[in-house]
Amino acid sequence: MSAEIMADSSERSMDTECHALEPEAKRQKLESVVKPILKPEEDKLEQRLGGILCCAVCLDLPKSAVYQCTNGHLMCAGCFTHLLADARLRDETATCPNCRIEISRSLVSRNLAVEKAVSELPSECQHCGRQFPRSSLEQHARDACDERPLTCRYSRIGCPWRGPAHELTAHQTQCVHPHNTGETIMGVLQAGELRRQREAQLYDTIFDLLSFEKILFNDLQMKPYRTDDFIHKLFYETSRFSAFNCQWVIKARINDNQRDPSQSCDRCMTYQLILKSKVSQPMSVQYLVLRGPFGDARVAPAIYSHEFSDSQPESEFQRLPLPDSAECNRMLAARSVNIRLIMFQVSK
Repeated sequence: MSAEIMADSSERSMDTECHALEPEAKRQKLESVVKPILKPEEDKLEQRLGGILCCAVCLDLPKSAVYQCTNGHLMCAGCFTHLLADARLRDETATCPNCRIEISRSLVSRNLAVEKAVSELPSECQHCGRQFPRSSLEQHARDACDERPLTCRYSRIGCPWRGPAHELTAHQTQCVHPHNTGETIMGVLQAGELRRQREAQLYDTIFDLLSFEKILFNDLQMKPYRTDDFIHKLFYETSRFSAFNCQWVIKARINDNQRDPSQSCDRCMTYQLILKSKVSQPMSVQYLVLRGPFGDARVAPAIYSHEFSDSQPESEFQRLPLPDSAECNRMLAARSVNIRLIMFQVSK
């Protein structure tokens, strides 16, 4: 057997082994991308374009922004942010998954032509299976699809029904919940009222805190740093700032100091408020973090409290209320995190 044939056979064997190691979901997508190349006559133009315009990471067609490296390889917004976040966690330079060239916010560019082309490609509705242009698919699935799941109009008084839109009218004409006794309906309404009361209590507390004599807010920037341990861990910290005649800093960490958060897809950020000055007596402080005027992080309001003293200068690590892991990745991908800290000193 010639050397060329042996080398070609070895290369095909390695490709097969690497393909077998891929996760099942990604392997199926790889096969769907390769198939149009093998048998183009059997596939539609839309399918071939889907294989060309898909994201190089997840192999799905992008749903919003499309980014490209300097060599033109495409990445959807979510995967691009995830690559930057992973590089931040590992203290590495983010690279394109195809050509390994460096990528960053300043080195990649939006590909508007691909975004427009993808928006016109047909895609199946997840409810009815009919095909629509991607630009109108969301509106169809939300407002027009006969198979979209809806709830009964009497769900607020206890009806658990959930079904396709074309069955809603028939169900509501036969629904027994409007004829329930007042006692049954009151039980359901009281449970919902308790949930609303808990939500309203947070805002009532904030308004009460605004009546305090000593209130300060600071617009802060948390920047990434590395610990001096043998295994360097990522943390964030602000510069020192003044409040109530004292010096403070905020320190944050990823996944509650997990050993290697880059191995987890579920990511969160926790933070603590640290008193850097000496105080003559304990200081009780309530505080909350909001989105800063120069930031775009979607942080929900949550109030925490701590009594600071020389023996307890650091608060407990508290969860930064972010909506999901994707939002945490977006913060990790940024050069810094802009927040607004509001502090209330409780007088004794």
